[in-house]
Amino acid sequence: MRKTPFVLTIVCLSFFVLGFSQTDVSLETTNDTQTEFEILVNYLQENGNFINSDLAPALITPDELKKNVKNEKFLVLDIRSDSWFEYGHIKNAKNAAGPELLGYFENKITPLDYEKIVIVCYSGQSASYYTSLLRLMGYDNVYSLKWGMSSWRVDFAENSWLKNISNDFADKLETAVNLKPEKGAFPELRTGKTTGKDILRARLTELFKIPYKEFILKSEAIFEAPEEYFVMHYWGEENYALGHIPGAIHYQPQFSLDMNNELSTLPVDRKIAVYGENGLDAAYAVAYLNVLGYDVGNIAYGANGFMNKVLKNENWGAFTKKEVNMYPVIE
Repeated sequence: MRKTPFVLTIVCLSFFVLGFSQTDVSLETTNDTQTEFEILVNYLQENGNFINSDLAPALITPDELKKNVKNEKFLVLDIRSDSWFEYGHIKNAKNAAGPELLGYFENKITPLDYEKIVIVCYSGQSASYYTSLLRLMGYDNVYSLKWGMSSWRVDFAENSWLKNISNDFADKLETAVNLKPEKGAFPELRTGKTTGKDILRARLTELFKIPYKEFILKSEAIFEAPEEYFVMHYWGEENYALGHIPGAIHYQPQFSLDMNNELSTLPVDRKIAVYGENGLDAAYAVAYLNVLGYDVGNIAYGANGFMNKVLKNENWGAFTKKEVNMYPVIE
């Protein structure tokens, strides 16, 4: 009789261990049924869901940056060419190539030492793209400078924004509502990794090797043959209703790219051309969709590149000379 409690204990422990192992196997089986794409998206959505949150786009204004140029808790990383950096840059800024930013964060700085790390480029578009990639990696103190160096001094603006805004295609817009496709397949990722963290790391490692210029689309090409692209109007419904690129389909920022909403309506067999008001917000979305394996590009300068006067008239974030400051630079 004295042995009975001991035997019962062994039986109970055996049942517990077997039961725990069974649960483990069940979880592994569930993971085995998920594609790399699903594992990755679930991981991103469970860890901040940045692109579908009100944190995106993570822009900093030139005024805020100007006030903090002497703040040791602010780090400015200027990703323009060496020659342009030498021509003039923000005080205390460091020159770093865009494709090398991931290694820069991991090997040259301690990102948590800074309140804000600001990525700066010519127009703000490539900086937004790389900032989005870094945000997805978990660096939530990274921002891109709105309008880039074009906001800092007029000679920079003349080389970038001021020569690229236009109203050339304002009379080619349509107001018809184009419906989203039925929900379909997702891209197939083949990194060979099994966890969301590792899949993300593999995708970012590959994407950082590709210069941002490879993802730039010109509005002229889109208007000449809009049928060759799946055009995503990544902007508000009011903007869409006033007029959009022929064939464009409306997707709502901070909502549509969630897997539980409209992500699965995007095609896996066509080039996706994204645009918003200025190319900055779209660059964030382009980075996210590239990570997920879509074939996607950013229509340069957004709506400012083909309907700038319309934006001015509607007070919709048009780039004008009023956006340009005369802040000092280090030459």
